[in-house]
Amino acid sequence: MIVEVESCENCPTSFFGRFKAAGPARPITHVKLYDRNPSGEWYRVTGWSDNEQAPLCPAYAQLVEDSGSGLAHLVYGGIHGLRFKPASSDRPWSLDDPQQWGEAYLSLASERDVRYADAPSP
Repeated sequence: MIVEVESCENCPTSFFGRFKAAGPARPITHVKLYDRNPSGEWYRVTGWSDNEQAPLCPAYAQLVEDSGSGLAHLVYGGIHGLRFKPASSDRPWSLDDPQQWGEAYLSLASERDVRYADAPSP
């Protein structure tokens, strides 16, 4: 499987990576990140496309082989990466919102840190 992200306003760093899939891709809605809080915080996630009129696209998580740690959960979105906002935010997705940010992809160690779109809410 290949993940390619073009440099853009959402994600200034381009990325190209090849991964060996170890499971199917599933659409996701949230991820738990530990950057700002050691206990972790939930964030909404969406894919970001190159369609200026409708940039939102699905974000996915897929189990992949990771040469450094065995297996990892790869989170990826559109050609312009992923976009995140706090789970409590009802504000629309926007490149101008300072509470939102973009990333090319994520690699998560645990499936506990992913909420799938087809799973019931906790």
